[in-house]
Amino acid sequence: MATYDDFTKLDIRVGKILNVEDFPEARKPAYKLTIDFGDEIGKKQSSAQLVTHYKKEELVGKLVLGVVNFPPRQIGPFSSECLTLGVPDANHECILITPDKTVAEIGGKLY
Repeated sequence: MATYDDFTKLDIRVGKILNVEDFPEARKPAYKLTIDFGDEIGKKQSSAQLVTHYKKEELVGKLVLGVVNFPPRQIGPFSSECLTLGVPDANHECILITPDKTVAEIGGKLY
């Protein structure tokens, strides 16, 4: 069973998607995201399998939650620097976890 101390090891922050690109080299359809996590963390790259539910243009400017303290993960030719968080739909396609208010602070830490 996980403990509260285990939870506090994760650094989950609010980020704003700045840029979205196709990722044709990915095994499963995905986008390459550039996400701004504020002054303390900065900008990070993430690969996310979001193509089923999201168009590139609707993702730009969207607030998301991401784990920013995992080591980078190499996905084909791309280095994913954070884990963008989501939950599955009935077909196991990703739906983003997002703050329900747009006034959430960029870089704000989940607690």
